[in-house]
Amino acid sequence: MRSLGTVRALVGVGAGRYRERMDITKLRESTSGTVVAEGEEGWDAARLFHSGIGEPAAVVRVADVPDVQAALAYAVATVLPVDVRSGGHSAWGEGRGALTIDLGDLDEVAVDGDLVRVGGGATWGRIATVLSAHGLGLSSGDTASVGVGGLTLGGGIGWMTRAWGLACDQLVGVQLVTAGGDVVEATDATHSELVWALRGGGGNFGVVTRFDFRAHPLDGVVFTTYRVEGDARPVLAGLADVLRTAPRELTVTFMDVPAMDPSAPAGATLSACWIGTDEDAARAALAPLAETGGLVEVESRATAYPDILMDAPPFDPEAPMPGFVGGNTLLVDLDADVIDRLVGFRESSDMSVLFLRSVGGAFGDVPQDESAFPARRATWFAMAGGFDIPGLVDDAERARLSALWADIEARGAGVYGNFTMSTDPDWVRRMFPPATVARLAAVKREYDPGNMFSRNHNIAPA
Repeated sequence: MRSLGTVRALVGVGAGRYRERMDITKLRESTSGTVVAEGEEGWDAARLFHSGIGEPAAVVRVADVPDVQAALAYAVATVLPVDVRSGGHSAWGEGRGALTIDLGDLDEVAVDGDLVRVGGGATWGRIATVLSAHGLGLSSGDTASVGVGGLTLGGGIGWMTRAWGLACDQLVGVQLVTAGGDVVEATDATHSELVWALRGGGGNFGVVTRFDFRAHPLDGVVFTTYRVEGDARPVLAGLADVLRTAPRELTVTFMDVPAMDPSAPAGATLSACWIGTDEDAARAALAPLAETGGLVEVESRATAYPDILMDAPPFDPEAPMPGFVGGNTLLVDLDADVIDRLVGFRESSDMSVLFLRSVGGAFGDVPQDESAFPARRATWFAMAGGFDIPGLVDDAERARLSALWADIEARGAGVYGNFTMSTDPDWVRRMFPPATVARLAAVKREYDPGNMFSRNHNIAPA
């Protein structure tokens, strides 16, 4: 393994002296991975992310930890900002003017009993598939192509949150490369404040090259889908009542979307995930819900967990993603007032979406000060927004939707950074209470005092 001194020498960095600008060949000489710059073969593929084609200064697809060290040293030497890519779903995916460090080849998933060591570039589809073969599972997001890094560092709301907590709640250790190139093996016992910050504080503190999780026994799930007919208000009120006392094995999602393509027809649906393959137990848990008027069962089946993860469509340059006017919030309770406002938002715009996911349970068992993630009192996650389609939405409509959403968000206990494509610095204030920001800033000062890792919901060093 190359030493940090060797890495710095290869890129021309030594004894605290950095060259102003450097040729990309220096980066190639110091890494064993693939380095691609503008105009070179593979450039378009290297800079592609889930919702566009980026404009980075260069992309380095690292092969190992020393490559990460070399890339960071090069960024320091050339005064380049850094964009770290795991699954490529980040709001900062375009990496404009930055050195993009692509972790995609660091995708090993190693299972040792219930301890799972996951490379920082692995995607949740790969993780779920490997774990399924061992009869194990982790609470992850909904989409197979989402990276372990972004989802976990931002919290990680998923199908098992009520039973197992967030993705970050299952995190027991990391391997992290700091801005200065040091490799830190962190656990609660060795670097408790860093691990606290990584559980919801985002990618502010270094490049996580390995995540260590405690997995759970999982032989499969029962997945049930309902079509929602008529007014969604009574359905959501009944849903809120059922989830207050439902077994923690049950998590539900409500979604109401406009017609966007043949694979996503317009309308409202309710999906329920039961941990385990006992269809009778799942049906018993859902029985009070099934009796709610306005629900028509479409499908119910026992299946492997990886099979319920969605496949996000690839970016289509002929149909770029529109803007989004709205937001998300973590609700302590899904009461009649907020239900009326959420459904009213959706009804007020044909080109809008409404999404709700039950949380609570194990999510709320974690004391608020044991992770950076906000609003542990919440029992629901809600998101609503209108699509900002050029030529169809004017400033008055944007203002109207923004005002409607602000009124809903004010009724919540916090917001979830992973579900926003905004890079507005104001999001940090909306995500975290002041005491959490201050604590995160202290950790930032220790591990990234120069704020190299700023392409995120950025925490400035204290």
